[in-house]
Amino acid sequence: MATNILMPALSPTMEKGNLAKWLKKEGDTIKSGDIIAEIETDKATMEVEAVDEGILAKIVVPEGTSDVAVNEIIGVIAAEGEDASAASAPAKPATAKTEAPKTEAPKAEAPKADAPKTEAPQAQPARAEAPKPAAAAASGERAFASPLARRLAKEAGLDLAAIKGSGPHGRIVEKDVEAAKAGGGAKAAPAASAQGAPAAAAAKPAAAAMPAGMPDDMVKKLFPAGSFEEIPHDGMRKTIARRLTESKQTIPHFYVTVDCELDALLKLRAELNAAAPEKDGKPAYKLSVNDMVIKALALALRAVPDANVSWTENTMLKHKHADVGVAVSIPGGLITPIIRDACHKTLSQISNEMKDLAARAKARKLKPEEYQGGTTAVSNLGMFGVKDFAAVVNPPHATILAVGAGEQRAVVKGGQLAVATVMSVTLSTDHRAVDGALGAELLAAFKGFIEKPMAMLV
Repeated sequence: MATNILMPALSPTMEKGNLAKWLKKEGDTIKSGDIIAEIETDKATMEVEAVDEGILAKIVVPEGTSDVAVNEIIGVIAAEGEDASAASAPAKPATAKTEAPKTEAPKAEAPKADAPKTEAPQAQPARAEAPKPAAAAASGERAFASPLARRLAKEAGLDLAAIKGSGPHGRIVEKDVEAAKAGGGAKAAPAASAQGAPAAAAAKPAAAAMPAGMPDDMVKKLFPAGSFEEIPHDGMRKTIARRLTESKQTIPHFYVTVDCELDALLKLRAELNAAAPEKDGKPAYKLSVNDMVIKALALALRAVPDANVSWTENTMLKHKHADVGVAVSIPGGLITPIIRDACHKTLSQISNEMKDLAARAKARKLKPEEYQGGTTAVSNLGMFGVKDFAAVVNPPHATILAVGAGEQRAVVKGGQLAVATVMSVTLSTDHRAVDGALGAELLAAFKGFIEKPMAMLV
């Protein structure tokens, strides 16, 4: 029997992606685990693995296609010994738009009929080859699982929604399905009724639209024709616009600024770099000021745990680890790879991990779990000579630290005028979660680690 290749969900929030490149062509033999295509999200380029064996009978969505919905059929694999030509034209599953008139209750659904466009993303699950488990359908959520785990669960008749994932961000992987099979639990629930599916889809809130920009008629009035070039927004720029506009509109920002003297830190950094052992003819590490800032912020969050939080609709999440995101500029925007559990890592570990993450971020090769989540973030513009600035909180974080340049300034020490290298830092906080006094306490702890950096080594 032919197997449909579906557009994968590469992260819990992904709804669309660009099919950048096919690495196999029609007629090629496919083995389980083969890399068959590359998918571009707004942040990274990811590889798609085949979960079945056979022949690539049909490429349904050509490479270079943008905005392909999750679970849309992008290709077909013919089974061993199957006539490829017979399998190359699968019947296209009906979409929710065609099914809705047959199943919706006229009175109950009438109020939602005025927003057909915003509900389009919720119709995506109807394109999937297999129905969604009842528990997942009832909640309007898509089970987050690897393609192999989905196939194994389907073959075993297991309900993915009832399986606890052990992968990154709770992703269900092969071993979770095998454990569920061995335990005899997670049996598939009865398929949801035809009437229940549209209702569940309609209950899921629509994704926030990209903020409106300058109207076309205003552009024509302000700028003469031919005096500008129009560059369409790409996925990354749209995501940045949407998320940061939402942040400034919904999060009450509060700002706290302190000056930190860097002389002791710069001295320690030079000594540590000079003492770095050789590895393959090169120093095993080369610490930057930013590496030490990451460590200091992580230790400060451990010292002030009430600031290591995230605000949710019904609860405050108090995190057990300090996972520090670091803003990295890449062509067309920025991305924030995360140093996990930074308070327990050495400076050399943080330095080497940050170099690797930054290099792969610029090549758009990060995995979703490497840039999603985190408990706080650092944005450093000191290398551009910026003295101080205020950053925008990026949910789910409740704080972000904006770091300025270290520069020599006149300071007063013991009643005498002196010169010191000083860095200004500004903490932006989500005032719903971190009040002014708590933010000041966190910055005081951070300043203590920066000005007495030996404390970061013990």
